[in-house]
Amino acid sequence: MSDASQNRGGGDGRRFDMPGDDIVQPFQIEDLAIRGRLVRLGPLVDEVLKRHDYPEPVSRLLGEALALTVMLGSALKFEGRFILQTQSKGPISMLVADYESHGDGTGKVRGYAHMDSDAVNEAIAAGNASSAELMGEGHMALTIDQGGDMDRYQGIVALDPEGLTHSAHEYFESSEQVATRIRIAAGPLYSRDADGRSEKHWRAGAIMIQHVAREGGLTGYREGDDDSPYTEEEESWNRASILLDTVEDHELLDPALEPQRLLFRLFHEDGVRAFQTSGVEFGCRCSRERMSSVLRSFGAEEIDSMVLDDVITTKCEFCSSVYVFTADELKEGLEE
Repeated sequence: MSDASQNRGGGDGRRFDMPGDDIVQPFQIEDLAIRGRLVRLGPLVDEVLKRHDYPEPVSRLLGEALALTVMLGSALKFEGRFILQTQSKGPISMLVADYESHGDGTGKVRGYAHMDSDAVNEAIAAGNASSAELMGEGHMALTIDQGGDMDRYQGIVALDPEGLTHSAHEYFESSEQVATRIRIAAGPLYSRDADGRSEKHWRAGAIMIQHVAREGGLTGYREGDDDSPYTEEEESWNRASILLDTVEDHELLDPALEPQRLLFRLFHEDGVRAFQTSGVEFGCRCSRERMSSVLRSFGAEEIDSMVLDDVITTKCEFCSSVYVFTADELKEGLEE
């Protein structure tokens, strides 16, 4: 029997409360030498997307980007940042998701989409709202920033017409050279409040498996199957990949389906071991002081040109917080 079926806790048998939302669930498939992570986002992604109020296809894409960013950023073992950014020629010219790692498996995430609203609405009205049609040709950059004087690491791959999942597969194949398979989903769930009014709540989820080489490398042909064209390692990877492909979007999004129950459904025959979950939350680093510093960097003349109705108003792209300044307070202490 797998560990996931025995306890609601870490692989060492300890019990702990496991929240169903805004978590990262690490796991390992013992018999197949596979490790992985499962991400479940609820209130977090709902808050991010409702702050922006994008059209539904745009929200769905940003929700997928947030889930993928949490999946990859939560693997950082140091305090730093993981940034996913797409740049493309379509109505959505940019997606940005930014994960701030605390170095202990927890972190904060934020994100936004830059788009041509008219072009997006026209595409939706014409029924051309797939990810390929909304983003168009472009690339996806994945950046690891360790902070301080450390160099940044960045991998860049072309945007795949099939979506962010396929682009991520290409990244791991070309940059990390680790066998990796990912499934991502994002979408709204609807409920009714006490007065019978419909309410929409956004959710996102993702699951990833990666091959872990056994000691001694590839193990040769399966016993009793000398005609198999695959090594035992390859057979194990193929089996795990086929099982992962059975995951449906609603299983990644359903708040009633606990992550460990999904892992048990997928991999119980191969000894899945679920480890302790870690949390993730929405967090933006903007502040009035940061915005003031950015505006002051333009100089007095540029500050005067920004004045509208006697004030200068700026909005954070990530969290939509609005900051209002007067020209005099921004120019205070600046050399003319």
